[in-house]
Amino acid sequence: MAYIMGVDGGNSKTYTVITDDKGNKLGEGLTGCGNHQVGLERAMKNIESSIQQALKQADLKPSDIDFVQYGLAGADRETDLKILRPQLSQLPFAKWDVVCDTMEGLRTGSPKNVGVVLICGSGTNAAGRNFEGKTVQTGGFGYLYGDGRGVGGQSLAIEAFRAAIRSWEQREEPTLLTETVPSFLGFDSVEAMFHGCLDQGVTRIPADLSIILHDAAEKGDKVAIRILQEAGKELGMAAVSVIRRLGGFEGTVIPIVMVGSVVQKGRSPHLINATKAVIEKEGYAIKLRIPKMAPVYGAVLLGMDQLGIEVSQEVEEKFIQYGGYQDEKE
Repeated sequence: MAYIMGVDGGNSKTYTVITDDKGNKLGEGLTGCGNHQVGLERAMKNIESSIQQALKQADLKPSDIDFVQYGLAGADRETDLKILRPQLSQLPFAKWDVVCDTMEGLRTGSPKNVGVVLICGSGTNAAGRNFEGKTVQTGGFGYLYGDGRGVGGQSLAIEAFRAAIRSWEQREEPTLLTETVPSFLGFDSVEAMFHGCLDQGVTRIPADLSIILHDAAEKGDKVAIRILQEAGKELGMAAVSVIRRLGGFEGTVIPIVMVGSVVQKGRSPHLINATKAVIEKEGYAIKLRIPKMAPVYGAVLLGMDQLGIEVSQEVEEKFIQYGGYQDEKE
């Protein structure tokens, strides 16, 4: 019996899961931010605490764990890994590896662990791995460093907020957002929202507002649809970038794995179809995949790969059924 630990460290939470080699979940732990870029000491404390919770629930010792796979937000470049590896090596595990959380996302939707992963959650990122094992990342470093506008939940929320104001000011065509956005934020009208937010010095819009954008698009709102389509185009361009930079996909159908709350929960056909159209326009044969399992199980699957454990469909179905930390804590 082998025991595998997956650690998914993000900007808002760190979620750890321990399973056996049959995919049975034995323990889990949930703490705060696991991104060292937000604060190294804080991130390591959260990672350790999450691990301890999972070990205690599983009634296992660190020496019982055969492999630990860390999938951490912020582990983007070799510079980041040089910071993280010495810290992680101090934890009491003999065998472990660390990758950017994009790679665990890829593994959740690609059994061969090759293809492109597009992250569209609160933020956005793109990465990929080819058949030779080469990896590359496009984006994830902000607008100044090439990321597109209006991609990711936070940016989509801003676009929805701006569109409501622009429509109210008659700089934009009429949209349902002039009603739904202020209501969502607790205002009676766009005018009240405009002045209220200015008076309060508001500079950040809650990412949850992107839900309102999806709702408006489902009702046929042209402005909302356009915003989502533009986001899809940006994701498509990021995917094309990854494919070009990696190479090695000639004559194959490339898995395009789309993860993150915007696509996994929103599942907007306007965004998804726009993404697909941009990639296919370049002549690539692709298969879009939106995984049903939580990212942490991508880390567990990578750990199983490291141990040479064959992953059956039964194991994958278990991981889907377990859901994620949100499903279990709400």
